Amino acid sequence: MAPFRFHKMIEVSPGQDFDILSWGRGSTTTGSLLILHSDSAAKKFTTTTGDLEGAITDVFNSDMDVDGNPELLIEAKAKDTIAYTAIYAYEFIDNKAQKLDFPKLTTSQKKGYRGMDNFYMKDGKLIREFPVFDGNSSTAKPTGQKRVLQYSLRGNNLTVKDLSADTAKKPGPAATVVEQKTVKKTTSEKSTSSKKSTSHKKEEKAKKRRHRG
Repeated sequence: MAPFRFHKMIEVSPGQDFDILSWGRGSTTTGSLLILHSDSAAKKFTTTTGDLEGAITDVFNSDMDVDGNPELLIEAKAKDTIAYTAIYAYEFIDNKAQKLDFPKLTTSQKKGYRGMDNFYMKDGKLIREFPVFDGNSSTAKPTGQKRVLQYSLRGNNLTVKDLSADTAKKPGPAATVVEQKTVKKTTSEKSTSSKKSTSHKKEEKAKKRRHRG
């Protein structure tokens, strides 16, 4: 019901509930987010608010650093020149919300980025996937590849690891061994050929000497 646009309730544990909402009138591209935390056991109720771009599409509940303090990762779809996804992250410690800065894409991670992000949780980590294009302009074509990033939480800081680094062009250990064996074989063949050639020359010289004698 207006002015609210989104609502999801997450139960972290018995008596620990979070209601996540977005609200605002007059615009569908901006607004505010609202997190209502109900600690019914301690009879404490707190409210957290924040600015919002785009529309909330989902909320992930996690404990990525396994410290017993829940994190809420709010996913919002937005659009400027491309359709992209923003993540609003909060960690709750002793009923107090601490906003976490979500890492921006680095220059290398942003190469070929044209939005269309897909976020999901896997093994306690936040995974981000998006298709890679052959450029960043509106005329860029998809390459068929995708970039995969893994987000973790360390010391109240979100870190990111690129799981899609291209290693296909680098020879692996097996390829190196095969290559070394091939080189040894070629060298051996050359050595055998050289020995045969030397032996043949000696026989020719011996024949000439006998003929002269």
